[in-house]
Amino acid sequence: MSAEGHVITLRLLKSFALSVDHKRVPISSSAQRLLAFLALQDMPRTRTYVAGMLWPDVTASRANANLRSSLWRSTRTGHQVIDASTQELAIAKQINVDIHAAATRAHRLLDMSRPCDDILTAQTRADLSADLLPEWSENEWVLIEQEQYHELRLYALEAMTERLTAAGRHGEAVAAGLAAVRAEPLRESAHRVLMNAHLAAGNRGAALRQYEQCRRVLLDELGLEPSQTLTNLVPPHSEGAPRRPQRVGSSAAQRAMSR
Repeated sequence: MSAEGHVITLRLLKSFALSVDHKRVPISSSAQRLLAFLALQDMPRTRTYVAGMLWPDVTASRANANLRSSLWRSTRTGHQVIDASTQELAIAKQINVDIHAAATRAHRLLDMSRPCDDILTAQTRADLSADLLPEWSENEWVLIEQEQYHELRLYALEAMTERLTAAGRHGEAVAAGLAAVRAEPLRESAHRVLMNAHLAAGNRGAALRQYEQCRRVLLDELGLEPSQTLTNLVPPHSEGAPRRPQRVGSSAAQRAMSR
C-alpha cells in the first residue's frame, strides 16, 4: 500500500486518469468520483460531508455505505491514494494532481508583478486549454469546480498571450490567443489579445480577420456589435478610420453597379 518510490499522478483535465510510474491504473467509477472530489478540496473533509456531497439523493445511511464501498475500492489500486482517519478524508499528499499545478501556473500568469518566463511553455498552454472533467457534468459538485477553473484558465490564457506578445514570441502568443478564443468564442477580451498578437507580428490582415470573426459571432449569437475598444484595434485603411468587415467580392459588385 505504500507509495514510497512510486510516482502517482492524477489527471483531471480532459478526463480522469490515475497513473503509477506513468502506467494507467484501473479504478472503479465510484472510487474515481471519490478521489476526484477529494483532490479538488483545499482541506481534509469529514466523512459525513463527503458522503452528503457525493450521494445527495439518498439517505444518510445509504450515502455512508456508498462511501465505505468507494473507500474499499480505492484500496484495490495497490497504493495509498486516500488518507483516511476515523473522521476525515483527504487525497494522499504524495499524489501529483494536474489541475493543482495548472491552477498554480494560472495564478502566476495573472500576477503581473511576477516574472513567468519559466512557465510560458507549450505544456502550460495545453493545461490551460483543457477543461476539468468535461464528461462529468451531471454531478452538481463538479459543475461548480468546472466553472471556477474555466474562468481561471480563460484569464490565464489571455495573460499568457499578452506576456508572450510582450516578449516578441508572436507565434506562441497567437497559439495561446487562439486557445482562449476556442474556449469562449463570445469573449471579446480573448479576441482582443489575439488581435494584438497579430498586430505585434505585423500581420494586419490576420488581425482584421479576427475582428471579422468576432463581429460575426457576436451578431449571430447575441445580436451585438463589438465594443469600441475592440473596433479601435482594427487596422486603418484610410485617414485613420477603422476598416469595416466586407464580404468577398462586394467591392467588385459595387463597381459594377456604378457603371
